[in-house]
Amino acid sequence: MSGTHPPHGLVAEFEHPEPMLDALRRLREAGFGRLEVYTPLMVEGVDEILARQRFRTPLIVFMAGVAGAAGGFFGQYYGSVIDYPLNIGGRPLNSWPAFGITTVEIAILAMLLAGILGLFRACRLPRLYDRIFDAPGMERASQDRFLIIVDGDEDGFDRDRAHDLLERSGPVRIAEVPP
Repeated sequence: MSGTHPPHGLVAEFEHPEPMLDALRRLREAGFGRLEVYTPLMVEGVDEILARQRFRTPLIVFMAGVAGAAGGFFGQYYGSVIDYPLNIGGRPLNSWPAFGITTVEIAILAMLLAGILGLFRACRLPRLYDRIFDAPGMERASQDRFLIIVDGDEDGFDRDRAHDLLERSGPVRIAEVPP
């Protein structure tokens, strides 16, 4: 450990997903709450162990579509009926069939923007830098290693206990995340 700052946490590097899942279960059962997992592929069981909640992105996208459609229709209605009414050839001012295509297009645009913003929020983007990126072995998380990061910022973090629990599962390496 360098300097006077305590480490940000611990990172354990595994060659295979099974020991990583075992270590993850041990940490969760021991009460460690702030855990991160970085893997090169999807590992079944990680979400259940970490008890991750599903994002409400589909509901948000649907509500944005409804709001976009309502706003698009009202904008056209307001422009044609209230703000600048033109009676051409005796046609009705509120010609809702003429508003249909633009209403759908605005709804799709609103849904697309809400989906992109929801995706960014779910992925915690933009995150251009995080202390975890300086952890030893982090570059291999996208290639062939399975990493567990135990966050040292939580209250009551017991570094030695976390190290012992990780050691039981046989990691390739356990290192400290630099502050």
